Amino acid sequence: MRIEYDSIGKVYVPNDCYYGAHTQRALDNFDISGTLILDIPELLVSFAWIKKAAAITNHESANLSFEIAQAICDSCDEVIAGKLREEFCVDVLQGGAGTSTNMNFNEVIANRALEIMGHEKGLHQIVHPNDHVNCSQSTNDSYATAVRLTVYQLVESVEPELEKLIQEFRKKATEFSHIKKLARTQLQDAVPIFVGEEFEAYAETLEEDLEKLNELKNIFLEVNLGGTAVGNGVGADMEYQQMIIPCLSQISGLAVQAASNKIEATWDMGAFTLLSGMYKRLALKLSKICNDLRLLSSGPVGGLGEISLPIRQVGSSIMPGKVNPVIPEVVNQACFRVFGADTTITFAAESGQLQLNAMEPVILYSLHESSVLLRNSIQTLTDNCIKGITVNEDVCLKHLNDSTALAVNLVADKGYEFAAKLAKDSQQSGISFVKFISRYHPELLDIIRR
Repeated sequence: MRIEYDSIGKVYVPNDCYYGAHTQRALDNFDISGTLILDIPELLVSFAWIKKAAAITNHESANLSFEIAQAICDSCDEVIAGKLREEFCVDVLQGGAGTSTNMNFNEVIANRALEIMGHEKGLHQIVHPNDHVNCSQSTNDSYATAVRLTVYQLVESVEPELEKLIQEFRKKATEFSHIKKLARTQLQDAVPIFVGEEFEAYAETLEEDLEKLNELKNIFLEVNLGGTAVGNGVGADMEYQQMIIPCLSQISGLAVQAASNKIEATWDMGAFTLLSGMYKRLALKLSKICNDLRLLSSGPVGGLGEISLPIRQVGSSIMPGKVNPVIPEVVNQACFRVFGADTTITFAAESGQLQLNAMEPVILYSLHESSVLLRNSIQTLTDNCIKGITVNEDVCLKHLNDSTALAVNLVADKGYEFAAKLAKDSQQSGISFVKFISRYHPELLDIIRR
């Protein structure tokens, strides 16, 4: 063990660890969710970008020596490369508005910088977590910026999977474009439709959300870095404030921009509620589509049985031959979690007071969970379900021919009352609508089969 210090006093830290006093206290206090900041690699990269940009900017504005700034940058590059990951061990859910996450980074980077410079860990009179790594920053602008850049990357991880799903629905739309079936409204027979049209509608509704996500993610490139604790810049000189955002943009390769009002940007959680609402909308659509797939594949004998889903698993421990729609079912459940996360984010966004919202950790936790659930569930829906869907064309045709839905084709030529009477008469006859027309009104066959 080695002894490190914070403003409360001394803390014993394992000697082989790069984190320090504040992190150790957080480990003792915040064993909450089981999700650690190391479980969000996008957050690690985002923080490393920020600390590197700050070191470069602080050196250029004469706040850090070249040697210390270079050692900090080298440490950050290691984190970006995936090293030191196990050192970022604080629970994502924490009190203090993210201070423990920020300090975990400051301590790890400081101690690794000391090693790079040829010193032992803990010699903070040489490289200090606050005075050097956190120079010209506070948690309220560095953590807030890291969270936003993390969310941007999380959205980018969802988009390719959603695009693949859309493409697969469009392939199926083309494949099934010639197959007629029965459309239903309120679970009742409605009108004829092509299976391809049904699948194209799935593609189109998801395409709308993909476009919205692509637009919305850019909001998270507007950050309050340089605003320090409350957004008015106290704690950072003007030269640093002017240089930090361009430097961060260059390092990250992202079009990062300074918020027009950093005081507002420090407490406003509006962007997160917009994204969460968009995630909820996407999850609603995905869940609805999965409900459709379960209905359309139900049976296969005692249900609709119009489509067949790929057989993925044995369906029962007692019922031989039973196969369940397990992929749509698991996607449904993932979507339910996204619905709940949106409620959590709503409460968290509302719960800020005055110049800071201290609930940002649970917003990050929730959006990370939603992003991972959406990304993974969309992937399994595409690969393990949609790609292998087949249509039972004979079943679709039977349902359509048996139904009075074809009577809608008579309305334009014969009028509604005439078509309604034929529909009623066919139902009373006890035979299918097509057989009824063939037997009693064969002159109308071409019309109903349009």
